[in-house]
Amino acid sequence: MSLFKAASTVSLLTLASRVTGLVRDLLMASIFGANVLTDAFNVAFRIPNLFRRLFAEGAFSQAFVPVLAAHKTQHGADATRGLIDDVATALFWVLLLTCVLGAVGAPVLVWALASGLRPEGFDAAVFMTRWMFPYIGFMSLVALSAGVLNTWRRFAVPAATPVLLNLCMIAAAWYGAPQLSRRGIEPIYAMVGGVMAGGVLQLAVQVPALLRLGLLPRIGMAWAAVRGAWRDEGVRRILTLMAPALLGVGVAQISLMINTQIASYLVPGSVTWLFYADRLMEFPTALLGVALGVVLTPQLAAARAAGDGERYSAMLDWGLRIVVLLAVPCAIGLLTFATPLVATLFHHGALHGSDVGQIAVALAGYGVGLLGLVAIKVLAPGYYASQDIRTPVRIAIVVLLATQAMNVALVPLLAHAGLALSIGLGALINALWLLTGLLRRGSFRPRPGWGKLALQVVAASALLAVFLAWASMQFDWLALRAHSVQRAGLLGLLLCAAAILYFGALWACGLRLRELLRR
Repeated sequence: MSLFKAASTVSLLTLASRVTGLVRDLLMASIFGANVLTDAFNVAFRIPNLFRRLFAEGAFSQAFVPVLAAHKTQHGADATRGLIDDVATALFWVLLLTCVLGAVGAPVLVWALASGLRPEGFDAAVFMTRWMFPYIGFMSLVALSAGVLNTWRRFAVPAATPVLLNLCMIAAAWYGAPQLSRRGIEPIYAMVGGVMAGGVLQLAVQVPALLRLGLLPRIGMAWAAVRGAWRDEGVRRILTLMAPALLGVGVAQISLMINTQIASYLVPGSVTWLFYADRLMEFPTALLGVALGVVLTPQLAAARAAGDGERYSAMLDWGLRIVVLLAVPCAIGLLTFATPLVATLFHHGALHGSDVGQIAVALAGYGVGLLGLVAIKVLAPGYYASQDIRTPVRIAIVVLLATQAMNVALVPLLAHAGLALSIGLGALINALWLLTGLLRRGSFRPRPGWGKLALQVVAASALLAVFLAWASMQFDWLALRAHSVQRAGLLGLLLCAAAILYFGALWACGLRLRELLRR
């Protein structure tokens, strides 16, 4: 499977996940609005997600996938099965202990993340955190399964499984919330059941795919098996790499915690405004950055293990060209077209027009750094493939300090939007630093044609910005709330026109997209 075909498969399935996630968020915004209890749920949901990103999709995946890919390249598939069993055994017992400690320590976790919540919100967040914390256990095992399947180039199942969480949460909001309301229970608690059901289902669908490959992990329950797993050389190598990776991912999550903490002290609804803006940001970051990162990481690691520096550099070059080609127009869209996007998607039910403006300014703040956020997903695997996690960690620590310094200056001026803008600017600094490091090492050698591509993208993006700014001011997007179907149709028409304009301008400038994708 070619890199473009694999990335397209992951991107399309990720799109399905993001669309169902958007439906979920639209439904939640319409039913629950933005208030103290929605802030409580978002804090509670963010806690297991924070640990999931820290352990599962963060440090563990960054260490596990390169080691697994290198082990498979050097020792073959059969020898790698034993490593998978040992990793699964060690991970299972760590997760069991983590889930117990997380449920017991829920009040401390909520306080650390959002001590500014009002008393009723704080209590609700503690209750929901305790019930949702085991979600991290399911998702960490899903990350293990995804790492195995992606290394064997089976990208479809891992990319599709997040849809199940969204469907479960949609069902919880649509059916469960009214049921609880009729019983005099806060309807937001229905979302807890949706999250847990989604975690169970996401893990369950990995099993048939692993069975077909003969790679379903066997988790050791006896003490001898557990002790043997911890002594495995591959497991120890993963643990060695996880130490700096935990620090690096922890830095990113500390930044998120600090921002949530700051937002909890701002006006009620600030946490939710940032949450919805972040959800919209996940469309371009996931469709572009995550898809490319998922596909490139095991391939870059395999190229490094085989000593093929030319193929390694060529894959990085291709990935970065795709990032520039697609992330720049997306950033332009978020900066010039934020209000129409937010109004069309979220301005329903309990969400007010004033909320639309607050979400839109946060979305624009994130949009400033979209190119950096996406580029990091391609650049960081360039280090992970060489099993160098320390360098990205050191960069992340400095960027964290810079981001918080920017918060000091921007939050008093821009409130919650200042938090989003600081993250965006920090991402640009991070990406530029990572790129500079790869260039200095000689690991990444850009191929000819970058100057021409940059001019083509800038010219097409300038034309796009003028069109979207005109379209944003031409219509009263808030007043169109009474005509939601027409508003959605208008948004879709304008976005299609924007895409045609952008790619048409690129073609007129001499860019041949098919040739670039085939490269």
